[in-house]
Amino acid sequence: MRTIRIGAGAGYAGDRIEPAVELMKKGHLDYIIFECLAERTIALAQQEKLKDSDKGYNRLLEYRMDKILPLCAGSHIKVITNMGAANPLSAAKAVKAMAQERGIRNLKIAAVTGDDVYSNIEQYLDLPVMETGEKLKEIQTHIISANAYIGMEGIVRALKEDADIVITGRVSDPSLTVGPLMYEFGWEITDYERLGKATAAGHLLECGAQVTGGYFADPGYKEVEDLWNVGFPIAEINEDGDITLTKLDEAGGVVSTSTVKEQLVYEIHDPARYLTPDVIADFSQIEVEETSSDHVFVKGASGKKKSGFYKTSVGYKDGFIVEAEISYGGSGCLNRAKLSEEIIRKRIDHRDIKIQDLSIDFIGVSSLYGESISSLSSENITPSEVRLRIAARSSEEKEALAIGQEVEALYTNGPAGGGGVRVNIQDIVSIASILIPESDIQIDVEYEEV
Repeated sequence: MRTIRIGAGAGYAGDRIEPAVELMKKGHLDYIIFECLAERTIALAQQEKLKDSDKGYNRLLEYRMDKILPLCAGSHIKVITNMGAANPLSAAKAVKAMAQERGIRNLKIAAVTGDDVYSNIEQYLDLPVMETGEKLKEIQTHIISANAYIGMEGIVRALKEDADIVITGRVSDPSLTVGPLMYEFGWEITDYERLGKATAAGHLLECGAQVTGGYFADPGYKEVEDLWNVGFPIAEINEDGDITLTKLDEAGGVVSTSTVKEQLVYEIHDPARYLTPDVIADFSQIEVEETSSDHVFVKGASGKKKSGFYKTSVGYKDGFIVEAEISYGGSGCLNRAKLSEEIIRKRIDHRDIKIQDLSIDFIGVSSLYGESISSLSSENITPSEVRLRIAARSSEEKEALAIGQEVEALYTNGPAGGGGVRVNIQDIVSIASILIPESDIQIDVEYEEV
């Protein structure tokens, strides 16, 4: 039975490139996917595009392509990525220019567009926001972007037109894998069972080293060898959609039934109804079997007809966050940090600094769990050092600045021995999710050739 080998080249926007290069050199791949978008990532990319119409694609695009373009051309491994972010067309032009500079020829680069629906945002203002239930119109004046999670359609079209590199914007993560499998095996869009299996393959690949032991590792409990050299996964998928997940023998990490199971349930709200733009996948009957060392066979995924709606991430400006920190060390350091907390709270009240949220943490003592695990009383906790973190959210930048100034003033206004103040203020880009009809989306594919 014919199989296709797809490697993972990245699991997030800033991921390492070395494991991808090794896969392209030694993994006997047909395809490699680079999944580099999160919901906030594309909203931030839209901000970059507003400042420079030639930007808005992944900041590591050129860095990655510098390493993989020769391998793509020499080994005929097709590259599929959402590194186009807010600007797939400019990303494709940038890759073309890089290929020309390096004397690489006979490459066809596709840019898939259609996910950007910001220009039509007014027709969706009465839709409810999934996270809050409020209508989108409540944040209308703050909206800066709107991108739908489109599916594999544009990828398949590009591959049918002999594209070697396919660059998309906001494509659903598993669709980066579903696309080449649809193209290679000629499945029908109504073949829901195989589409569900392909979605499972994409889901296993999309986070890179998470499935090869990266996020799995927990010393003394879940050991992973050579994590410093962790490799990215390879999925070998047959015509029926069954999957064998593995990695390079020489790469660090591990592929086991446990790592695969953890990744299968990652970010899945309902394993029986995983909604994607290609299919409603059903992972509830999946079986995994370790067939040999670092080889896991995955079967049993299925699917149902897609919903006909695309989840759309609407980016909007949502005020400012200030983070300010100061360290205390030695005898009594926790008590001094607690006194600083009291000072800051009272200074905020005294100056009537307007904030929406305030979080005060003692890093190393209570920054993860608050007081739910242990009391903050000095009798129970006697750390030798503690770092106080003040974080606040405000609608105005001046309020954030005021809090930062108060923390810095702890240097000389007491208590004793504070040092290492750091203040960081950034504007917030938040995400509101809505569902828009699939019929509203017009997918297009444009090409650059060298």
